[in-house]
Amino acid sequence: MQRRELLKSLSAGTAALATGFANPALSAEKAKLKLLGKPQSFDYAWLKAQARALASVAYLAPEHKLPAALSEIDYDHYQMIRFRAEQALWANDDLEFQLRFFHPGLFFNEPVRIFELLDGKARELAYDPQLFDYGKSGVRANKLPKDLGFAGFRVHFHTDFDRDIAAWLGASYFRAVGGDWQYGLSARGLAIDTGGARGEEFPRFKAFWIEKPKPGAYHLVIYALLDSPSIAGAYRFELQPGATLTMDVDAALYPRRAIDRLGIAPGTSMYLTGENDRRLANDFRPEIHDSDGLALWTGSGEWIWRPLVNPTTIHLNSYLDENPRGFGLLQRDRQFDHYQDDGAWYDRRPSLWIEPKGDWGRGAVQLVELPALDETYDNVVAYWNPQEKPQPGQELLYAYRMHWGRKLPAAPKLAMVQATRTGLGGIVGQKRSYFSWRFAIDFVGGDLALLSKDAKVEPVVTTSRGQIELTSARPLSEIGGWRVIFDLKPTDDSTDPCDLRLYLRSDGQGLSETWLYQYIPPPAAERKF
Repeated sequence: MQRRELLKSLSAGTAALATGFANPALSAEKAKLKLLGKPQSFDYAWLKAQARALASVAYLAPEHKLPAALSEIDYDHYQMIRFRAEQALWANDDLEFQLRFFHPGLFFNEPVRIFELLDGKARELAYDPQLFDYGKSGVRANKLPKDLGFAGFRVHFHTDFDRDIAAWLGASYFRAVGGDWQYGLSARGLAIDTGGARGEEFPRFKAFWIEKPKPGAYHLVIYALLDSPSIAGAYRFELQPGATLTMDVDAALYPRRAIDRLGIAPGTSMYLTGENDRRLANDFRPEIHDSDGLALWTGSGEWIWRPLVNPTTIHLNSYLDENPRGFGLLQRDRQFDHYQDDGAWYDRRPSLWIEPKGDWGRGAVQLVELPALDETYDNVVAYWNPQEKPQPGQELLYAYRMHWGRKLPAAPKLAMVQATRTGLGGIVGQKRSYFSWRFAIDFVGGDLALLSKDAKVEPVVTTSRGQIELTSARPLSEIGGWRVIFDLKPTDDSTDPCDLRLYLRSDGQGLSETWLYQYIPPPAAERKF
């Protein structure tokens, strides 16, 4: 997936929009956005009925062929196509929100239908080439069909109409920003068979209904119809901008067939290299990632931190749970000097926290990590996978709140992992006679500051394979916390994963969240020491 940098470039600032009072009935005409057909009644119950009806018949793949000028356009020329800011939906209505639209082309060759929803009535917004500035893209507006359609849309908020706060573009992908105004990881409506042998299926939002907000309203409601060969679904998003932007999501899903691996509330991110995984550390920037770990708050109340890696083969990890309290792909490391990137600003990338509503039952948070050679590829996916495999004819209802930003609504009261570092094991100054791999984990916060330097802090370390040795835990004033160091010695030539687990305790009391890690030993011939 190479949507990250594309969407960032498309979201660059444009000319400021004029605002003013206008007759709502004439707003679309004044903004030159035309409405098609007669108003049709709409509500969420109707949308769910449409999704159920879709699922009851065979999937019909979209048939739409773009003109060669758009289907063969390259990245640089596609990003030159800009929606005219003055044509934004609601630009003349003195509202807190405005919408601008993406043009089909490049990766985005399947148009979506977009409707404005007003007082329970929906009318479709008409595409018109004159709504766009084609600049030096080489695309000639007068040669384009009048019914080409839109590829997606982005949402702008009154605090800064030049920049967008959320965008829906491509399949069921969408993303949002918090107070740092920085895009990063993406979300999806649904994930199907991610990382599986049969190949991943990408459901797509085929239509959207955008509810026109009332004057002075600071939330925006968006409905979407999802479709794919395996499933159809109805979605309702309620977006609330802020330093941490929230989206309340309701999803009603209707499978067409049994689905082996259904991913609810998926987040999609990028991890290339970092403190703990320097396999591709060949860039002047020390770290390159949108997210550095998966955080879990289990139904039993345990807090877990799993640092991300860039593997050499596909990795799938399942963390069994019942009624999870939350999970998400986070960017904990916020220090610029750890990234040294004044263009992508990885230190500002938002975290995404999923807060389930109601009981989700038994299942697992699954983490898929794929090999990536550069930072343009999204190679990390995390989602909830229900234990019961979906069957045709079912209605699956899920509700959750998404939190996009730096500050999240929940965090452990225990000490948290601040950094994970790895490297060759052994004792400095002594000749090594065997291969081992070292782990150094920094914990900060919680009750650590209350401990004396003489406090007996025990690092509880376990592994599924291999031997743990040279374990130590000591206070480190430079970080205001404690550092745990241990080596893992492989005890055979296997390259099977070693699943590591660590937490701190003192006098039987847990002091920290649980650190999990999956280490893959190198082949025996590569174990240099």
